[in-house]
Amino acid sequence: MYEYAIAWEWLNFAVRWLHVVTAIAWIGSSFYFIALDLGLVKRPGLPAGAYGEEWQVHGGGFYHIQKYLVAPASMPEHLTWFKWESYATWLSGFALLCVVYYGGADLFLIDRTVLDIEPWQAICLSLASLAVGWILYDLLCKSPLGKNTWGLMVFLYLVLIAMAWGYTQIFTGRAAFLHLGAFTATIMSANVFFIIIPNQKIVVADLIAGRTPDPKYGVIAKQRSLHNNYLTLPVIFFMLSNHYPLAFATEFNWVIAALVFLMGVTIRHWFNTTHARKGKPTWTWLVTVLIFIVIMWLSTVPKVLTGEEEQASLSTREQTFVANGHFEAVRDVVQGRCSMCHAAEPVWEGIARAPKNVKLETDGEIAAHAREIYLQAGRSHAMPPGNITDLSPEERKLLVAWYETTVEGR
Repeated sequence: MYEYAIAWEWLNFAVRWLHVVTAIAWIGSSFYFIALDLGLVKRPGLPAGAYGEEWQVHGGGFYHIQKYLVAPASMPEHLTWFKWESYATWLSGFALLCVVYYGGADLFLIDRTVLDIEPWQAICLSLASLAVGWILYDLLCKSPLGKNTWGLMVFLYLVLIAMAWGYTQIFTGRAAFLHLGAFTATIMSANVFFIIIPNQKIVVADLIAGRTPDPKYGVIAKQRSLHNNYLTLPVIFFMLSNHYPLAFATEFNWVIAALVFLMGVTIRHWFNTTHARKGKPTWTWLVTVLIFIVIMWLSTVPKVLTGEEEQASLSTREQTFVANGHFEAVRDVVQGRCSMCHAAEPVWEGIARAPKNVKLETDGEIAAHAREIYLQAGRSHAMPPGNITDLSPEERKLLVAWYETTVEGR
């Protein structure tokens, strides 16, 4: 069993690394081609059928690039397809989902205080949501609404908000954000696999056969590519969010997720407008900063929204205990709820090493990791994973009071 846990941990690392590498390749090529497309210039003397051109310099040389909206007059000898980056990113991401969240469903996928279900049920819900998400999105794109690109994006945004709320009613906060990223990434990769590449292949086949390609295939592919462009940054945020419990493990996490999608739009709007040489809308950065400040505010669970006094559940004795700088009560909570995993020799099945090498067995270790305890188990519900050890709201408030009155208050 010990060897199995070690092997599983290294598999986790290997698949995560693969996912990062492939994601960099996909996002890099996507951002490059969006910038290239927006920067094309129509100049006199372009070949027949050419939409625009761009001159670029990089690596000590010059590049002359021309774009054909439909197809060139003749088929080039070599044609490079940009598709494997997308496929490899989704496949490695799904593999990581299986290794971390399906393989560790009791720890990372299920929070029985949110929804008491069995691992197999949670996994089925996860898989179904990814499949249904793509089907719903694709039907929307092919519906009359799909003819209005921006109207479709607004409707899609409402769907994403609904999914954000729905995921937080089923999974742990960590898994909810991860699934929202996977939900969005599935749509993006499916766009490439089912729409963009097949449409390009139809155009190539027509060109080889001597037929005039129908421009509608390029229009459809460009719409899907535009959606992918605006969804990329939120996906990156959700994939990184599992390191930041104040984002995924606080009460208004689904609202935070909704605001993240808006930040993705404002940031991409600046880049897209700049690349298209239509000015530099610096107001988008101000809006992004303001949205981020709202997110930070929401993460503190303000009582103006909840109507709850944060320390109301602490007894007078506990408040006095904390105020006097003693942490016997805190030590009891940490050792009773956390140290079965955060120990030199973890006793929790499947964990061979203390997560992130954080050990919480002695007074010194607890004090050294006070900030992490405060953020992970006090201010947020990130730890214990899935609240597997039943850390109570009163115990969380004790941890918050201890840190804010004795650690920070020194």
